[in-house]
Amino acid sequence: MDKKIKKMLCCILIPILLLMIVSYYKAQNIPTTIFIREGETLKTDSFVKLREQNKIKNVDIEDKKMSVNLLGILPVKLVSLKSVSNSIVLYPGGQPIGVKLNTKGVLVVALSDIKTGRDKITSPAALAGIQIGDNITKINNVVIKDSEDVQKQIYNSNGNELKIVIERKGEELEKTVKPVKNPEDNNFKIGLWVRDCTAGVGTLTFYDEKTGMFAALGHPITDIDTGTILNIGSGEIVPSSIVSVKRGLKGNPGELKGIFVNEETILGKIYKNTRCGIFGKASSKLINKEIKPMKIALRNEIKEGPAKILTTIDGEKPKFYDIQIEKLLSQDSPGPKSMVIKITDPILLEKTGGIVQGMSGSPIIQDNKIIGAVTHVLINKPDTGYGIYIEWMLKDANILLK
Repeated sequence: MDKKIKKMLCCILIPILLLMIVSYYKAQNIPTTIFIREGETLKTDSFVKLREQNKIKNVDIEDKKMSVNLLGILPVKLVSLKSVSNSIVLYPGGQPIGVKLNTKGVLVVALSDIKTGRDKITSPAALAGIQIGDNITKINNVVIKDSEDVQKQIYNSNGNELKIVIERKGEELEKTVKPVKNPEDNNFKIGLWVRDCTAGVGTLTFYDEKTGMFAALGHPITDIDTGTILNIGSGEIVPSSIVSVKRGLKGNPGELKGIFVNEETILGKIYKNTRCGIFGKASSKLINKEIKPMKIALRNEIKEGPAKILTTIDGEKPKFYDIQIEKLLSQDSPGPKSMVIKITDPILLEKTGGIVQGMSGSPIIQDNKIIGAVTHVLINKPDTGYGIYIEWMLKDANILLK
């Protein structure tokens, strides 16, 4: 083939190939669920088109399937288009809350060998297939509520096999474990450590007076040892107050140190712990009467640029502080890292150094609308971190759709 023809083909094909790669990347980053306000049309660029799977022209139904097409021709994947009510109005949070969680059953946090004199026996639980991060919900058909229930069933086994029901990533499994006797204390053991509860201080994101739902944190509560998202059985939020601040430094995250106030006063019950935060039903006691309720902004309505966060760094009353939204990130599925934010407020920088632990859940406000919540800090840049789109939290709170 003539060199000129080859060169001409390369000049034609390479840009087309690059265009296809860019278009494919854009298509893959389109969320599997797209939220759009009632009556509005969805805008796409010339490279990636959404084509309806039916002949309905307006976005006025709750759920509609759309095909993502490259250059308007080649189908790549299906997405779900959902209509969002224009009447969603929320009370922004910003105040500290005490969080108490009880796991569903007990959480396996470690597996250990058992000493029998000079020798060691490999953990019977591990040999049976039980893993760190599993939730034990039943032993011999007895419902397990806490670690004491586990000890009781093992001690009373007399060495007989135990039928242990676990939950692992939403799947229920049954394992058979044979306890062994430890000569040091003459008790039967199966070689595992468990945890049944946790507690801490976080920040409320919003309260919906219409449904009574609240949301906080913007990220999941995970077990400190295993890193797994806690599978909760029950939980509650109580009043809290910030008593001191450990200032954040490069390589050393700061922290808001809080205490529970009036633990007998239950502000709400926690029902869900997801990748996007904790959610539950609460009372009107969560309303901050000094701040009016606000509308919400979907991701396509958020802009890079100035914004504010509402957070508490002293006592119980939240205040507004200036931030900059540096980058809006594409997300194919819900998660706590939706946008990159930077603290610019001189007062907040002076007192905290930027984003600190305990600030997670602080609502992000732009143009007098709630657009998201603070979630993480960058270890080596304490003034910079991540926020989550508010639509992900509203989705898990079951209040996003009309």
